[in-house]
Amino acid sequence: MQARRTDFTIRLIPAVVAALALGAAPSAAQQNAPLKYPVTATVPHVDDYHGTKVPDPFRWLEDDTASAVKKWVGEENAVTFGYLAKIPYRGALLERLKELSNYPRISSPVRRKGWVWFTRNTGLQNQSVYYIQRGLDGKEEVLIDPNTLTADGTTRVGGFTFDATGQHLAYTLSRAGSDWQEIRVMDPVTRKDLPDQVRWVKVSGISWFKNGFFYSRYPTPADTTKALSGVNENHQVFYHVLGTPQSADQLVFEDAAHPQRFHTVDVTDDQRFLLLTISDRGKGADGNALWVRDLAAGDPGWRKVVTGFDKQFGVIDNDGGALLVQTNAGAPNNRVVRIDPMAPAESNWKTIIPEQKEVLEGIGNAGGHLFASYLKDVTSQIVEYAYDGTKVRDVALPGVGTAGFSSGERGDTDAFYSFSSFTAPPTTYRYDLATGKSTVYRETKLPFDPSQFETRQVFATSKDGTRVPMFIVAKKGLKLDGRNPTLVYGYGGFNISTLPGFSATRMAWLEQGGVYASVNMRGGGEYGEAWHEAGMKGNKQNVFDDFIAAAEWLVANKYTNHDRLVMQGGSNGGLLVGAIMTQRPDLFRVALPAVGVMDMLRFQKFTIGWNWVADYGSSDNAADFAYLIKYSPLQNLKDGVSYPATLVTTADHDDRVVPAHSFKFAARLQQAHRGPNPVLIRIETSSGHGSSSLTKALEVTADQYAFSMANLGMTPKFPLPRVIP
Repeated sequence: MQARRTDFTIRLIPAVVAALALGAAPSAAQQNAPLKYPVTATVPHVDDYHGTKVPDPFRWLEDDTASAVKKWVGEENAVTFGYLAKIPYRGALLERLKELSNYPRISSPVRRKGWVWFTRNTGLQNQSVYYIQRGLDGKEEVLIDPNTLTADGTTRVGGFTFDATGQHLAYTLSRAGSDWQEIRVMDPVTRKDLPDQVRWVKVSGISWFKNGFFYSRYPTPADTTKALSGVNENHQVFYHVLGTPQSADQLVFEDAAHPQRFHTVDVTDDQRFLLLTISDRGKGADGNALWVRDLAAGDPGWRKVVTGFDKQFGVIDNDGGALLVQTNAGAPNNRVVRIDPMAPAESNWKTIIPEQKEVLEGIGNAGGHLFASYLKDVTSQIVEYAYDGTKVRDVALPGVGTAGFSSGERGDTDAFYSFSSFTAPPTTYRYDLATGKSTVYRETKLPFDPSQFETRQVFATSKDGTRVPMFIVAKKGLKLDGRNPTLVYGYGGFNISTLPGFSATRMAWLEQGGVYASVNMRGGGEYGEAWHEAGMKGNKQNVFDDFIAAAEWLVANKYTNHDRLVMQGGSNGGLLVGAIMTQRPDLFRVALPAVGVMDMLRFQKFTIGWNWVADYGSSDNAADFAYLIKYSPLQNLKDGVSYPATLVTTADHDDRVVPAHSFKFAARLQQAHRGPNPVLIRIETSSGHGSSSLTKALEVTADQYAFSMANLGMTPKFPLPRVIP
């Protein structure tokens, strides 16, 4: 599941790889040769859901530490990698992905207390390196290089934040793709870590105050061997004083009576208010409460600014003792209000930025100005406001795509934003607050030419008449003969918008004549809360109907045909792919479900899965069970059906959507499937919900593309990259 908020040497492809690329695709006989899948044991387990008996014969695959499960994983991987190894262009495809990814990527700069930091990846580094300098003109120096922390490059850095003086910074480490984090502290001058280490951190920020910081964590698991699958409960807030052991940390807040709530904290930039955000998604609530403590006044207690959980409240900044808050309360498309925490009744709120026709996606702040990011048919529009809500100007963006401002400090005279699209790599612009003029600060130099591709936005009509947007990316001059191999991607959930974004690896698909289609289904945030609600809980079938309508539009408009269609999605998007497979096994030739939520009756039993009840509902509730059982991918696979060629992907350290979902789905799919298409599972090691390193990400993508191309009957060729000076 995605988290709510929140970058390259040029060489030619070796001649030996180019030669290998000319190999033919597997013949039809080779592709359709029967595969011998591992024999997966079944156990006679049946659950009673509100009077309905539901068998779960693969329950034993939920025990991720059991030797029998590890043996099964090895057997499944042996079949999968044996199949992939027979695709003659698989290696050349991986090399091409490396070529396309081998270019410098630099993030937008962030200024804090005289320091400027950013990340840079020279091209094929597993992790981006953190750099620091004094001011924008200072000397760039390496601050943290995560690639040196482990031999396989699977340790990530995140949660990067300076204290109020700029004398210390804290950051998090996560290992092998796990969501578990460890907080470290560094002196930015000496580049040396201090002894401080804080463990068992999850769903947390780092909020500095005086000589320490606030953070959120879970209690140390009773059985640490189950840390990647055991349910996470009793989220607590602590304060850590620099130079002291974690055991001495002060407990600031907990609510043992409600163990399945998130409790996260933040300190306003002026160090006055401590903000406590509480969510109760495990009980189906999609909003949050907001409590405040006045640190400047030494207030020992909490002021309950917002007590309900049905609406969303995100604090932007403190302005003269009042909070600027983005909320959907009374505004499904969001607005910005001013709330006095000393008089927090809704009748006292003052609207600063009213709700607009377009959804307010987010707010950045720099130099005492607010930058409101709106979505108009899934493309960015930025409006600059003063803190009192006075409109300053519309920000002129360089094109149609996705833009986002980096937050800065009150004294800044300029700001930075990044812009990208499906065919334009991220470019950082420097924005002058006085004139509103944008200039290129950092642009990306690619080892290939994306201008040969173009993007078109179309609208499909869903089953109930809803207009569903879809972006189509393809080579210019594409011939609409109904034969183009087409990969259709979707997510559709959790109020998350699927925005136009650049992917170098996607070019490996496009340059082979492939078409890429990104569908903006209901359930996402593209058109505000109403769009989200139309695809959540009992309305989830709308998401599947939207995706089906988009695929059928592509066929009807001669982009492709059913035998040339691939569907792809990860996490909630993996659920999407699994559901479409069971509802319309005839619609796509290839299915690529990644780290999907496949058992909708038990997702809430693992790690923080209970957090998704707000979007999905729960089988613990009879009314929710009635609709969950109708589309849950695992329970809707049917014996004797010919399913699409399927490559399920997951990873052993995915502690968000635990791999048991994919294990059970793959086992049942192999049991039920009757037909020539391969149905396989690829299980990565030392990786998590997202690939833990660039190397692993490229390997997974290469296998997904190779599997798709082989099962579509494609014969790819790999031209030398066009080197751009």
